[in-house]
Amino acid sequence: MKKIFFITTIALVVSLSSCKKDLNQLPLSSATTATFYQQPSDFIQGVNAVYNVLRNYPDRLLNLSEIRSDNIYGVSVSGRDWDPVNDFSNNLAPNTYVEEAWNADFNGIFKANTILEQIDKNGSFIGSAALATRLTAEARFLRAFYYFDLVRYYGKLPLISHTVTALEANSIPRSPVSDVYKQIISDLQFAIANLPANYSGAYPLYTATDVGRATKYAAEGELALVYMTRSGPTYGVEGPGMASNEWSLAMPLLQDIITNGGFVFNTSYTSIFSYANQNPTVNKEAVFDVMYVSGQNPVLGADFVWQLTPNTYFSSLGTNTNANGSLEIIPVSNNLVNSYESGDVRKAATIYTAGYTYSGSTESRPFFKKYLDITKIPAASRFDWGINFIAIRYTDILMMKAECILNGATGGTQADVDAIVNQVRTRAGLAPKANVTLAQLFDERRHEFADEGSRWFDLVRSGNALTTMNAWISVEDTQHRIANVVANYIVYPVPQSQLDAAPGLYTQNPGY
Repeated sequence: MKKIFFITTIALVVSLSSCKKDLNQLPLSSATTATFYQQPSDFIQGVNAVYNVLRNYPDRLLNLSEIRSDNIYGVSVSGRDWDPVNDFSNNLAPNTYVEEAWNADFNGIFKANTILEQIDKNGSFIGSAALATRLTAEARFLRAFYYFDLVRYYGKLPLISHTVTALEANSIPRSPVSDVYKQIISDLQFAIANLPANYSGAYPLYTATDVGRATKYAAEGELALVYMTRSGPTYGVEGPGMASNEWSLAMPLLQDIITNGGFVFNTSYTSIFSYANQNPTVNKEAVFDVMYVSGQNPVLGADFVWQLTPNTYFSSLGTNTNANGSLEIIPVSNNLVNSYESGDVRKAATIYTAGYTYSGSTESRPFFKKYLDITKIPAASRFDWGINFIAIRYTDILMMKAECILNGATGGTQADVDAIVNQVRTRAGLAPKANVTLAQLFDERRHEFADEGSRWFDLVRSGNALTTMNAWISVEDTQHRIANVVANYIVYPVPQSQLDAAPGLYTQNPGY
């Protein structure tokens, strides 16, 4: 397993800027970049810096998608940062999680723009047109990845395809969602055309040590999801859905991954998330994953493992203090716990339901633990777990194909849908179904991908976000903390820091 995107000289320098909560985030430009890019390894490090921003991507999914959904009833006693997200507060603009997502993704975009400009200006130092093209394709894949993350959270965005100064940043307005998508699609199409299918060594200027970088199939999977997201309903807001009916555009991309990608449907659900199965050359479920490695200095491991695991659980084990989790329990909803069919192996693999005792108190509420292995608690730091996060999973590719077919895409049949869903159900220890519907498919997705950060996006894309969430709230919200979910809440607000940095430049999203 290679730590392809973690701290290098350039990555360390630019990562320091991610703490700034304003528009005045200068990319590496002028003096630093002008003198840094002198040899091929410098450009590789520059691209690695763009990957480095992925480090907190899993945390973002758990905090802004999983907690937002009907999978979690996350009301705290002490008023934690996740409460406004869980409660559909209309005062979310200053929220830590809302701020972090904007800042981190734009930090990645600025880094991508920096390396793209340097390849364009100083590419002769690379010495190989093939390597220059590959690095360009990686940077454009990542720029699209970050912009897609942003458009799903915020809708309209400032569209930045080049490095900018602080003064320039303070004058760039938000562009329509359709324009943002045009750049995302263009970047991903370039990546598909120019990224290798794999890193086995057949392509020039890389070796198997580059495993973990973006591939053609990662770009195809991302573009397919872009088309499917655009195809979702608009809800009457300028958010990620455009009702574009592009299911047939997604279908051939998914089919190419299935036919030619060399990925394998893992017959064991638990082994997908096993610490012994982390190298993408071994774990064939990983179309694209965020890679970590523990035991390094500086720390290069993961912390998403414990984001939804309470620290009191670790205390109950009597383990070292480096195993801290969330400050309070963020419980899995009763609705999700009770929705699993009898015998579904995914329930025990995903949710801890046994209860525990700590400091004389007993906690009986369930919590997510899909990535948790108590034998792998890091010795030095709670931020140093040695497990990867699969950002694009092969099972998802299969189920996305089924979704496209059920939405009318050409090239598939109901029999294909049933075969895909029943392959997933068989692995879960469940009986097959016939004539699977869209509602049943999304129900299967909920159980398959729980604790992976896809639930809120699935609800939005399905068109059922408002009806499902409000029906769930009426039963689950025993403390009467969660607001009625309205269409404006399909997207998050523009962070308050961005509004304050350049007053009048942005208009806040309606409803906040």
